[in-house]
Order: sequence, then C-alpha cells, then structure tokens
Amino acid sequence: MKINKKQIFNIIQIGSKDDLPSRAFDYFIVLTILVNIATLFLETFDHLNSWQPMFECLEKVTLVIFCIEYVLRLWTAEYLYPERGRIKAILKFIVSYDGIVDLCTILPFIVFSGFIAFRMLRVVRILHLFRINTNYDSFNAITSVLIKKKNQIISSLFILLILMMFSSLGMYSVEHDAQPEVFTNAFSGIWWSISTILTVGYGDIYPVTFIGKLMAILISLLGVGVVAIPTGIISAGFVEQYTELQAQTNPGCKKQHELATISINKESDMLDKTAAEIEEQNDISISLIIRNSEVLLPMPATVIKNGDIIVCQRLEGKEYNVASSAQEHFPKIKR
Repeated sequence: MKINKKQIFNIIQIGSKDDLPSRAFDYFIVLTILVNIATLFLETFDHLNSWQPMFECLEKVTLVIFCIEYVLRLWTAEYLYPERGRIKAILKFIVSYDGIVDLCTILPFIVFSGFIAFRMLRVVRILHLFRINTNYDSFNAITSVLIKKKNQIISSLFILLILMMFSSLGMYSVEHDAQPEVFTNAFSGIWWSISTILTVGYGDIYPVTFIGKLMAILISLLGVGVVAIPTGIISAGFVEQYTELQAQTNPGCKKQHELATISINKESDMLDKTAAEIEEQNDISISLIIRNSEVLLPMPATVIKNGDIIVCQRLEGKEYNVASSAQEHFPKIKR
C-alpha cells in the first residue's frame, strides 16, 4: 500500500477532537516525552542503580521514536509551509521552534553521546509539550497577552535592569572595604541586588555598614514598586483578553471596551472612596485593583488607597457623566 504523505502530515500535526488518529498520535508523543523525562529523573537516584538497564532501554526506545518523528516532520515539511519549495520548507522547519527542540533532543545522543554537557540537552524535550498546549484557548490567551504587552513588559524589565545595575555597583562601592570576602566584585553586588529587588532575600550576602543598610532599605522599597509594574501590565492584559473572548463567545451581551488603568495618588479625587462610590460617580466598572504587587477583586466596600492601580472598563451604548480622574483615561466619553 502506497504511503500517503498528506495523511502522515495530518496525523503528526496537532489534531482536533474529531481527528482520532491525530489525537492518538498526540497522546502517544506526550506519553513518550513523559517517559523520557521520568527516566532522566529516576537515573539520578543511587538506590535505583539496579534499574539502570531498564532506564537505558526506555531512553533508547524513546530516542528512536523522537528520531522517527523528526524524520517524518522533515519529510512532510512542504505541507507545513506550502508557500515554499520542498528544500526551503525543510530548512524553515529546521530553524523553527519545533525543529530546534527536536534537533537539540536527539543530537547529543547521536554525535556527542560521550559528553555530559551535551547530554544535558535531553531535558530540552520537555519544551516540546508546549506544542500540544498551543491548540487550547487557555494557553493561547497567555501567549496573546505576552505578545500584545511585550513593549510595556520590555520597558519595565529595562527599568528593573537599571535599578539592578545601580544597586549592585553602589553596594559594592560601600561594602567592599568592610567585607571584601563577601562583596569581592561587581557580580557579588548583582547577586545581592537581584535577591533584594525581587524580595527573595537569601541572607547569604547582606550589608553591614550604616550607608549600606540605608541603601538596602531604599533599594528594597524601590524593588517592590518595580516588580509591581509588570504585574499590573500583565493583569490588565488578561482582563482585556478575557473581555475580548467573552464578547466573541457571548455576542448577545453588552460590548465592553476602552479598558484603562488609573493610578491613584494623593491628589486623586478617588482616594479613600469605596469601589461602589467610584463606579457610581464615574459610570465605570472596576475589574481589578492592583495593590502592592497583589491583584485584588473589587468588592463594593473596598476602599481605594494611595498607590493603588485601578483596572476599569465601560459599556457601549450609554451616556456618561464622568469625573475628572476617569475622563483623562476615557477621552471619548461624553460629558
């Protein structure tokens, strides 16, 4: 019987619930990946040395399956990239995410089997599980938010990098003379700054001078605020994405749009008011409240405090009489 390349391609691709052969192949690959990863973990236990022959056998069997899958994907690459020729489609797959993960998984066994450093690349195979998840809306929602907010996230990470470099060099300057064996170089300052800014606080490196302790207090306070920035961006993105999905799945409901975030300071006329009062006075719906890097679900009696970030939205088809704090974030609302 002649092998149909198109049918093979349909089977090895992520299948829908109605495509039983493709779904069965997906489950088989997931099971193979889990067995392969499980053997990597079990091989590290000394009291399981008697099982090593079985682990090696399972590892070789899963490797053969991975090699076969990789060859099949190269063979059917022209269907994955129909706009390209056969050779260009194969090259395109080789440099793609799936192709790189597959190649990094099998290459150490084939070429560099004697090098422990290269054999460590076997754990890359677990990243292949992401390909199965891309078929589900829940996973797509996460990736969509990260892609849409990538510029804001990169900007916040850049701010975090600047604070980290400032704190590491500053702490090294004031602490090196007092404890040269601890703050030996700038990298020691980087390790301390990361554990402090991210509020981990391992305690293996800490300042002992008066100036160093003052700097540590200031950097710790700044670190809390800096870490909260990407948290607020991603939270607002999830609310926006959820709103869009809700509008798509429930076309009969009122359309929600113009999502905005409002930062509360001492001059804000929303300060010390409850969520219910703000919603009534501004004709907005509060979705989330971000407070000290924590995301709170608003209750009617929730009091808005200084430093809060309000994630709010409004409904289409309604006349608004909006207070000044919300008006600047919703410029299209009629007064």
